[in-house]
Amino acid sequence: MEASLEVADVFRRAHDRFQSRYGQSISRAQRRVMRDIMRCRTAALGGHAERCLDCGQQQIAYNSCRNRHCPKCQAGARAQWMDARASELLPVPYFHLVFTIPSELAPLALQNKRIVYGLLMRTVSETLKEVAANPRHLGAEIGGLAVLHTWGQNLMHHPHVHCVVPAGGLEPSGTKWLPCQRSKRTGKLFFLPVRILSRVFRGKFMAGLKRAFSRGRLQFHGHIAGLSDPRQFEQRLNAAVRQDWVVYAKRPFGSPKQVLKYLARYTHRVAIANSRLVQHVGNKVTFHWRDYAHEAQGKLMTLDDVEFIRRFLLHTLPRGFHRIRHFGFLANRHRAEKLRTCRDLLSVTSEKVTATLTETSGDDDRHPTVVCQVCGSNRVLRSEVLPCPPLQSRQQPLNFVPTRVPLLDSS
Repeated sequence: MEASLEVADVFRRAHDRFQSRYGQSISRAQRRVMRDIMRCRTAALGGHAERCLDCGQQQIAYNSCRNRHCPKCQAGARAQWMDARASELLPVPYFHLVFTIPSELAPLALQNKRIVYGLLMRTVSETLKEVAANPRHLGAEIGGLAVLHTWGQNLMHHPHVHCVVPAGGLEPSGTKWLPCQRSKRTGKLFFLPVRILSRVFRGKFMAGLKRAFSRGRLQFHGHIAGLSDPRQFEQRLNAAVRQDWVVYAKRPFGSPKQVLKYLARYTHRVAIANSRLVQHVGNKVTFHWRDYAHEAQGKLMTLDDVEFIRRFLLHTLPRGFHRIRHFGFLANRHRAEKLRTCRDLLSVTSEKVTATLTETSGDDDRHPTVVCQVCGSNRVLRSEVLPCPPLQSRQQPLNFVPTRVPLLDSS
């Protein structure tokens, strides 16, 4: 087993063979992801020298690429995000829901990411708000956070949205907090009926997809090029309608601290973490994965390293696309005002919630601290800036020429 194997190591060792196989079909965004990950925390991005005030040891720290697809750049972003979200939590249980589209529609999403992923996230938030507002269910304005994931444990394309929602909402007049009730049959806290959520979700998503097609906003290449024909497109949609549209509701969280830790883990997750990699021997990469089709059994998967890179790059998001979105009373335009109303109705202050989180947080919730590699002291100061090398020497041999048939269409 290789020590500290990283995605960047696989990229560096296999990028020539990857270019040979897929050099004509990689997109500009995917090229940027690959280049950034290979350069992350290397001399190519510059850095600084650090000196320990206790033992005098000097060490070099190179800069991060800050690419949101990079496994090494998420810890700092996660800590900052947790600090920003802590004051937004309410002292109520939270539900976790997952919305998934059928596999028949996944290729459309893969070739029309900005349109279909955007439609998916809008549909999820509209579905939750509409069903929750119905007096037969909760009859309240809810708020929540939605996070887009596009991968499964085997790195294949599997678009789905995770939502975390408080167990209750504002009464339409805004003068009362309406909590979720417990099931009379099981006694468990109940949010919204998943069957109804599934049907509303399906109807809204299909309607949006048909509108996009009728307006000529969708593109079809490679093995789904035939879907540009209206009859074939309709047949594909009919096949998708006949499948289960999975909406899964997990049991609610027990405390604001659990919600915060969970959110940080999901919002800043990438297709695969470096910790899941086992070895890279020859041209083969082995990694841990969970087989959710068989009770989430832990298994090992071995892929050709070029195929590993292809699968990783499947999950490159369009530039500027927001994969984390707030909705309902947590929507950006009126979040502060609505949260004040919720806290007033729940008789709690934001300072009280934040204090609770601070008192109960463990070391895993804190910002990463620079420590000396020799004596372990945290009294380490930056002593010298190391500039980036000239632009010419930083270029990576990834001169791919994009074509209209995307890399993602390959199998």
